[in-house]
Amino acid sequence: MDETLDGPPVATIPDRLDRRLRLGPFASARDTLRFVTYAAAGAVVVPFTGAGAWLVVLAVGFGAVVLRVDGQSADEHLFAMVLWALRGLAGGPPLTAHASGRSLRRGLLEIAGRRIAIVRAEGTPVAYLPPAELARRFARFRELLRSVDGAVALLVATVPMSSAPVRPRGHPSTRGDAEALAGYAQLVDALCRRRQVRRVYIALGTTRAGAEGLAELEGKVAGMGERLSALELTAVRLRGGPLLDAGRRWGWS
Repeated sequence: MDETLDGPPVATIPDRLDRRLRLGPFASARDTLRFVTYAAAGAVVVPFTGAGAWLVVLAVGFGAVVLRVDGQSADEHLFAMVLWALRGLAGGPPLTAHASGRSLRRGLLEIAGRRIAIVRAEGTPVAYLPPAELARRFARFRELLRSVDGAVALLVATVPMSSAPVRPRGHPSTRGDAEALAGYAQLVDALCRRRQVRRVYIALGTTRAGAEGLAELEGKVAGMGERLSALELTAVRLRGGPLLDAGRRWGWS
């Protein structure tokens, strides 16, 4: 805190510890390495096309690395868009016909004679919890795994952070306030797109047929939800389209 100046005390905010180190015009060492790769690729074709083509490749590579689109370099953004388009064209591996309609609405997948239910939970940061709390959560997670009778499958993925819980709310009274609120909302959306949250999919299954097998599976799902709540996690039983998408994450067919 700076107390040498007149007026109210001022608290200075230190620089971020997790910020990336810049190397000249490049945002990180990784970006610098990609630019060097572009330059080397252009140098390979110099004997065939002349130095002019190498300069063009050098300029294009520099722009692709330095220009930023939604927090990513232009070439990374283009690569991500191409992958997204290819995934859309290819689609996911088809699930069995039993996994459509009524079964999906009930939250069930039927694959190779096994009924499967999937529970989704959001991850929670634990890096800064006190040691006693970490030990308590570890013990409860161990109890959760031991309580599962039969097979259980875990899949961990990352998704962009949703901005809905942190977006500003309210109805501004003046036009200036409305513009400021809209600008702040855009800032929140941009920051959340760059943050990733952990999402865990938990698949529970049974091979028993009939009502007994269904009751067994529903009991497993209910018990899993209770133990996740004890870990202060919100569990969601997937149904319909989200259930089908979760099954495709495993590549089930």
